[in-house]
Amino acid sequence: MSNPNHQAVFQTPFSRLYWRLAVGELKSVRILVLAALITALRIAVKALAIPVGPSLKITIGFFFNALGAMIYGPVVGLLTGAASDTIGCLLFSHGEPYFFPFIFSEMMGSFLFALFLYRSKVTPTRVILSRFAVTVGCNLILDPLLLYWQYALMGKGYTLLSMPRIIKNVALFPIQCLLLILFLGLMLPITERFGLTHTGKANLKITKRHVVLLVILTVLSIAAVILYAIYLANK
Repeated sequence: MSNPNHQAVFQTPFSRLYWRLAVGELKSVRILVLAALITALRIAVKALAIPVGPSLKITIGFFFNALGAMIYGPVVGLLTGAASDTIGCLLFSHGEPYFFPFIFSEMMGSFLFALFLYRSKVTPTRVILSRFAVTVGCNLILDPLLLYWQYALMGKGYTLLSMPRIIKNVALFPIQCLLLILFLGLMLPITERFGLTHTGKANLKITKRHVVLLVILTVLSIAAVILYAIYLANK
């Protein structure tokens, strides 16, 4: 008899069963093998990162990060984030010293994507909010703090919130959201067919409501950038 919890779908991650199922993914050989493959893809695309300034790159690894987090959840996601950062830095450090604390940024990115996408009814709203959470939580808060710590240990000065970093992340945010919705929309029928995801008949059709949400978040981000620029100018 099949386990009735196997197809469980949750509105929020605030459920004991949600976390029991997430921990249970560690016992699935199929999930662990798939996690290793997706992690390998995340590491491989690190070599395709486009540098646009000091400690500033454009990457496409978030596609595989979101896909993996949607499949295997937050617990396995933490492990894949740790592996992706460690192995990726060792292979593609380009002569830069490895700074261990950056592992927490990769882990947090996978964790945040999973909280929105794992065992949920995946919608454009969830995808947009997941990307927004990662952009703000990891790219604009955690990464600058870790860079500041790294530069302080090296005896070098570093601006905690650099304008180029903020502008890059705000400019790319709506584009990344739309591309991620399209990507997951293509992948979900495949993952559902093979029983890798349980999304409760996900619907990734973009409506006016989703466009409005994306515009509002983008405008709020731009407003925050303008206010920060004014603050710097008057400092």
